[in-house]
Amino acid sequence: MDIKDVENLADLAKIDLNEEEKKQILKDMDDILKYVKTIERVKVEETNPKFDVYNVWREDKIELQEFSKGSIIKQFPDSQDNFLKVKKIL
Repeated sequence: MDIKDVENLADLAKIDLNEEEKKQILKDMDDILKYVKTIERVKVEETNPKFDVYNVWREDKIELQEFSKGSIIKQFPDSQDNFLKVKKIL
């Protein structure tokens, strides 16, 4: 990455940078890219022999629910004439 790349990125982002800011961003980007390369080299073991690996998800079960207008209105905090009352929002 070089200053031209930083200028291109600044142009795409529609920001104005002075020369000092361009140099600082170039240094920061180089540091970020070095860190990413370090992370890419790290190898993680797929399993840890100290722990058993298993799926913690449960199976989906369909539970049919019966909903009616009356049951919903009964559960709602405030209603009038079979309508749900809510706070006025402007």
